[in-house]
Amino acid sequence: MNVPELLRWQWEGYPTYHRSRFNLLLHIAVVPLFLLGNVGLVVALLQGAWLGALAGLVLMVISVVLQGRGHGLEAEPPVPFSGPANAVSRICLEQWVNFPRFVLSGRWLQAWREAAKP
Repeated sequence: MNVPELLRWQWEGYPTYHRSRFNLLLHIAVVPLFLLGNVGLVVALLQGAWLGALAGLVLMVISVVLQGRGHGLEAEPPVPFSGPANAVSRICLEQWVNFPRFVLSGRWLQAWREAAKP
């Protein structure tokens, strides 16, 4: 699947896999952690700062692990990764494109409100 197709596929399913309040809160807290770690990793690698690169990588891993736990509590679990390239591309596109889009479009708030309904 190419990047535009993957973005579209991921976006179409986004509300299905982000319904629980816990998962929504978790994402709003730890996606920025992933982004910070990702930027830190790239900057540190460019500067040859290996310890900084390791710290950035650790932040990214912590964020992904926590998000995975949040997804594990959803009524509808996410589609499993089909391989390492699929995992990296889906994770990066979710963090950098689709989750920020989810928040900025108002769909995060809508999912939050719907999760509160009995």
